[in-house]
Amino acid sequence: MNIRKDSGSLKWILIGICAVFLTVMLILPLVYVLITAFEKGIHVFGTAVSDEYAVKAIFLTLKVTVITLIFNTIFGIFAAWCITRFQFRGKKVISTLIDLPLTVSPIIAGLIYVLTFGRQSALYPFLKSVGINIIFAVPGIVLATIFVTFPFVSREIIPVLTAQGTDEEEAAALMGAGGFTIFREITFPHIKWALLYGIVLCSARAMGEFGAVSVLSGHLRGKTNTMPLYIELLYQGYDFTGAFAVSAILVLMAVVILILRSKLEKKGKKEVD
Repeated sequence: MNIRKDSGSLKWILIGICAVFLTVMLILPLVYVLITAFEKGIHVFGTAVSDEYAVKAIFLTLKVTVITLIFNTIFGIFAAWCITRFQFRGKKVISTLIDLPLTVSPIIAGLIYVLTFGRQSALYPFLKSVGINIIFAVPGIVLATIFVTFPFVSREIIPVLTAQGTDEEEAAALMGAGGFTIFREITFPHIKWALLYGIVLCSARAMGEFGAVSVLSGHLRGKTNTMPLYIELLYQGYDFTGAFAVSAILVLMAVVILILRSKLEKKGKKEVD
């Protein structure tokens, strides 16, 4: 692949367009969030983010993100292994279904779970009898977040496994290695950076999810409000300082994830080279 290194006008025009677009669409809004969060002083900011409900929203967001990562990491590995290592009828259907959350509106995803587990569902009497609450409860938030994020891990691993092929694994199997040994010694070293990259993307998406969680949460302050929902609640209550203070925490988490993603990508490229 040839990269143009000339210093013609086209290069500077494209650089200028990118710089203006990123400034208007990304840098200015983020700067405004931080300025508004701290405009009344660090004490007011500290009070806003240490509020009882803010702390509960932060911990709930982290809790849901961790649970989502556990489920999606396991599913992503299994799905990628299944699609790249086996031939079976319906393989394309499974691959298409994995991509479905990327095209379905998060609001629709929330409504799907309301219809599946709500009072009008055939499952509701059973769930009620065993004391399981999904709608307007944390399990519903977890399910919604898993739904909107489960393609991220598998979609990072599938191309790597496809490019790797099966020659090394087949050779190890012929030499008597077991399935777990093959995965640990041969497959995992090839996919570890893609797996970590997918986990980082999944984390970022899980922490910022709003639509599906909003439908299922019931907006119960201190119980089912994640950080995005709590920010909306503060904003609608005209508590702009509080809303932007919590937003600053979410932005900080996003920046940390972005830095981690860049480092993982750099390490992965170095290892490949």
